[in-house]
Amino acid sequence: MLTMLTKTWYILMTTFLLAACQQQDIRVQTATDCLEEAETALAGDSIRLGETLLREAIHLAEASEDWHTNYIAHQRLAEALSESNPEEALLLMKQALTIYEQHPDNEHNYVILLDYAGTFAAQVAYSKEGTYDEALRYIHRAYNIAKKSRMNDMVCQTLTSLANIAWAKEDYRQALKYAHQAEQVATDDLRPGILQVQARSYLSLNMIDSAEAAYRKINPGDDPHLAYIVQSNLAKIALRRMGAKQVEDSVAEAFEKAEDFYYKALKQKDEYYQNTLRQEMENQQLEYSSKMYARTLIIIIIASFFVISAMLLVVRYRMQAQRQEKRQLQQEAEHQKALLHQANEVVAFLQSFILERMEVMKKLNQTGDSLIYLSPHEWNEIERTLNAIDNNRFANLRKQYPMMQEDDIRLCILTRLGISNRNIGNIYCITISAVQHRKLKLKKDVFGETSPDITLEQILKQ
Repeated sequence: MLTMLTKTWYILMTTFLLAACQQQDIRVQTATDCLEEAETALAGDSIRLGETLLREAIHLAEASEDWHTNYIAHQRLAEALSESNPEEALLLMKQALTIYEQHPDNEHNYVILLDYAGTFAAQVAYSKEGTYDEALRYIHRAYNIAKKSRMNDMVCQTLTSLANIAWAKEDYRQALKYAHQAEQVATDDLRPGILQVQARSYLSLNMIDSAEAAYRKINPGDDPHLAYIVQSNLAKIALRRMGAKQVEDSVAEAFEKAEDFYYKALKQKDEYYQNTLRQEMENQQLEYSSKMYARTLIIIIIASFFVISAMLLVVRYRMQAQRQEKRQLQQEAEHQKALLHQANEVVAFLQSFILERMEVMKKLNQTGDSLIYLSPHEWNEIERTLNAIDNNRFANLRKQYPMMQEDDIRLCILTRLGISNRNIGNIYCITISAVQHRKLKLKKDVFGETSPDITLEQILKQ
């Protein structure tokens, strides 16, 4: 009887091992799978993990002679390394071009590869203060193919690349020429990049109004980094108009610190993503083991208590993992909240710093009961500065309430600046109670707010 049970146990365990081996064979990873995992990691800002997976994808693609995946993986890896190691990025793009030219499959992809190679060659030339001849050769080839094949999106992209190179060579008028040509065929997703080149070139030529107009045409959408670029440059333009060179340098330094906060957050997000992915892989392995135990339970009835024990351990481990993951998420949320608070403090400091340096603010905050007079130019200066640092608040107010009188707009501006009712009365030559009445009437008639608990100041801050 014992021998029979031993034989039965041996047969069942052999079946279990064979099933496990078959399951392992199914899970063999291909170059395409590895490339998809790498792109998922890069989309989640997990740069290091993405680079590792891309190198593995290249190795698998070369082994399987999957040339399309091979040159795409080279391109993606070059993109990932472009900031940290532009020389290696350029070398990878040259390898991608060699692979494509030996095994061509899509001319549009060829233009993309040429444009990337030119861009990375320009980065190397910029960092080493070398010539841009190699970069221009690549991009001109890409432009000629795109123009001949009527690939409007790539015509726009290559013209933008040429504009960036011209700007790097300090040929700002040529950069503007390329940028304006690119804008004529631009798609919505490429237009912000073109407008940034235009704005930089205008600033380099000291054409402040044109630079401001270009930045205001950029619609950041849901991209916080693009919104940061636009708002920071508009603030710098406002300071340049005031001639506050020292203040502009201080603001630039503050924005650089804000960028450091941003990139540190990305780095921490990268580390968190890797830890989460590692945890998911462990959970997947546990899930796979659970399935194997479940199959064994169906086949091996006599070993059921071992399977039950294993399942209890898995459940316990998962509960611990979930608690740990919850703690990590809470820590990440607290960290992000702290970073946001720091960024808000920087923005609030910059806004107050800019306003306090304006001569007209000193006039508005003077003490006493003497009459305060502001010229039309001073009113325009206040409103333009507020729009630059306060996300176009009063430009939007004029657009939303076109019937508002100019005096009402100016009363809103004074209220937003926190000017006392006494000084407002000195401007309009009326009593403090008359100022309060005008605010109440404006709140009710224009904004439709009848609640006595909500003030005009609160409405303008929203």
